[in-house]
Amino acid sequence: GTMLGVARTVKNGKTVEWEHTMIRETEPGIWAYVAKPSRQLEAAFPIKSIGDGEVIFENPQHDFPQRIIYKRDGADGIKARIEGVSKGKEKAFDYPMQRTQCPNGG
Repeated sequence: GTMLGVARTVKNGKTVEWEHTMIRETEPGIWAYVAKPSRQLEAAFPIKSIGDGEVIFENPQHDFPQRIIYKRDGADGIKARIEGVSKGKEKAFDYPMQRTQCPNGG
């Protein structure tokens, strides 16, 4: 009932940012992407739509992003995108991902 994730940003060999994420049921029948970034409050983005290899999570009240989008890209890829308005301007960042083999063969 819960999918967990973690991300980190590394600069000069040191972790400078991190984020714990999960997709879970936040209330009966409501599923959401829940993010807890370093130095920020937790934010929930309920599912807005699901269809043909794509899911869109949205929280219009959040500062940035307001939308998180995951879209299947071929058999082994996913395109993640965050978008919304920040300081009065539309912004978006794309994160293409490909399935890879674990370096230790596991």
